Amino acid sequence: TSDAVTLASDGTCTVKATNNLSNRNLIINGAMQVAQRGTSSTTSNSYVCDRFNLSYNGQDEAPTFTQADVASGTTPYNLGFRKCLKVTNGNQTSGAGTSDYIQLKYVPEAQDIATSGWNYKSASSYVTLSFWIKSSVAQAFTGSIWSRDDTLKNYKFSTPSLSADTWTKVTKTIPGHADLSFHNDNGVGAWIFLYPFIGTGYTTSDSDTETWIAQSSGAYGNDMTSTWWTTNDATFEITGVQLEVGSYATDFEHRTLGDELMRCYRYFYMHASGTNVNQFDENKPIGTAVHYTNTSWFGPIFFPTQMRTHPSLYKSLGTDRLVMYNSDGSQGFNDVALQMNGQNCYMINYYDSLDSDEQAGWVQLNNNDAYLGFDAEL
Repeated sequence: TSDAVTLASDGTCTVKATNNLSNRNLIINGAMQVAQRGTSSTTSNSYVCDRFNLSYNGQDEAPTFTQADVASGTTPYNLGFRKCLKVTNGNQTSGAGTSDYIQLKYVPEAQDIATSGWNYKSASSYVTLSFWIKSSVAQAFTGSIWSRDDTLKNYKFSTPSLSADTWTKVTKTIPGHADLSFHNDNGVGAWIFLYPFIGTGYTTSDSDTETWIAQSSGAYGNDMTSTWWTTNDATFEITGVQLEVGSYATDFEHRTLGDELMRCYRYFYMHASGTNVNQFDENKPIGTAVHYTNTSWFGPIFFPTQMRTHPSLYKSLGTDRLVMYNSDGSQGFNDVALQMNGQNCYMINYYDSLDSDEQAGWVQLNNNDAYLGFDAEL
């Protein structure tokens, strides 16, 4: 709708180009390729596709979150997208309450925004958010971006009214504001929300939409219809999420699975699980351990990349879910605990009543439902 190249009086030119330089997408796992914790969940405040938190409130039946396939023959599929994040609504028999909601939340680090090149203090400097979205119900949806440092601001927006079961690309260009602030640190930089449904207790009219306003618990998003929420087993799908500096959306920056996985490891690392592909074989090894006392064995786990901060354990262990192998034969562990932790390595205390003395060996999972990971999410 405008010239691809414009020439200014001082001789400089501006070029609008697709397939721009790499590393411009500030969103990690925007194509929903990585799902370290598993590909399905009905739990609020959970992750299916890495980095995208899902939560809900006021439900009569829990919704289901899944990493789903993008159907062949659709536009996103033809553009290289193979996975999406899918929400399937439950049966909300009591209707739409004012405090009901279901939300997707993405949290970038403050330093990633601060050093992105966006002059966020200037109203004439922009970032652009784009994504592909599909709903089984024809309606518009709402979302918002919240700054989280110093003066707190909120930028609400709505999607166009979607046709049912049709992928639609949504693009929102967001200006800077004099009150915005993003610290150059590893803390929360922003909250990026998208709501399949949010009740009127958290919304306002769209008279103040697509402008920076003061944050308020009653202004998470714009008023929206409750049709999707009150339709049994309605579905909502999203993929191709991109946030980039500039006033227009370039083609999505497709990254390899290995590249996205390594970026996700900064925030969450699933070291061993019954279904995780990070294992050498079906025995699901965890690491080595050496004897300290008859109730404690210590062993290090080195992370594949430096994590955002000192992580916490993410585990499902218990009786007979771990086993230790050494020259005395196999012996069971029931649990693990932190001994020392850092951003590059975690020293594990494997503990239980053991017979071996002054031994060393390796530890592995002994149950398909067991897992051990490390969480440094924002």
